[in-house]
Amino acid sequence: MKPQKNISLGQRRKFLAQTLGASALAATGMGAFAQAKPTIKIGFVDGWSDSVATTNLAAAIIRSKLGYPVELVPLAAGIMWQGVARGDLDMTLSAWLPVTHEAYLTSFKDKVQILGANYPGAKIGLIVPDYVKATSLTDLNNFRADFDNRIVGIDAGAGVMRKTEEAIKAYGLDMRLLPSSGPAMAAELDRSYRANKSIAVTGWIPHWMFAKYKLRFLADPKNIYGAEEHVDSVINPALNTKAPAVVSFLKKFSWKPEEIGAVMLAVEGGSKADAAAEKWMNDNAARVSSWLG
Repeated sequence: MKPQKNISLGQRRKFLAQTLGASALAATGMGAFAQAKPTIKIGFVDGWSDSVATTNLAAAIIRSKLGYPVELVPLAAGIMWQGVARGDLDMTLSAWLPVTHEAYLTSFKDKVQILGANYPGAKIGLIVPDYVKATSLTDLNNFRADFDNRIVGIDAGAGVMRKTEEAIKAYGLDMRLLPSSGPAMAAELDRSYRANKSIAVTGWIPHWMFAKYKLRFLADPKNIYGAEEHVDSVINPALNTKAPAVVSFLKKFSWKPEEIGAVMLAVEGGSKADAAAEKWMNDNAARVSSWLG
């Protein structure tokens, strides 16, 4: 057995100080880890201007006012719903109900939670420039040559595309539905509008194009596209435990046409979506506080 070495009083004090310091550092680290907030994953449809505006504003508020990291995930509508249902996404603020996303809700209603409308008064349908002769889906065939026998659509999986396929059958329209994307549809509309040419597009409101052009919906007497809709905030139920403050905010968050329009137009004018949303948030502090109170 080796003889024990004598430890001086100074050495004991040094050892005690190091030990206590290490313990305090560990406790501080554990405390910081415990206080770290989880990342909130939000699904949205990148080609939909209302989805981009609403999602980026909510993200800015969740980051700046509630202190949660946020990850934005652009997806097609069907995959977005599936992601929320599976828990791969925490939420989406882009659920068009009761008609446009009816099929998705039917498939996933037992796995998601609807918190309410973040935008009331939404509408989908076929949109034309105000100068075209056609006024209703019932007389669209009479002017189909003016439209080159086509309807310009967005992404194939969108609810408005499915409803347009139904409308073509219900009204016996001898026209082709051409899938594209939200931005491609808007670009096609812009070219036709500048040339004063007839064009019919699958569209919706809220959308910045209503602020930029004189447009109208074609009448839909058979109500294929449904009545007025609302855009809802939908979450995976686990978010109630993961981030209750975020859920509380989402239950109160609902904005008006002129409010969402300001952000959509800023983005269309060249501003980055996150910057436009943050500017609106800072310029409308009282409104934001009403959603957080």
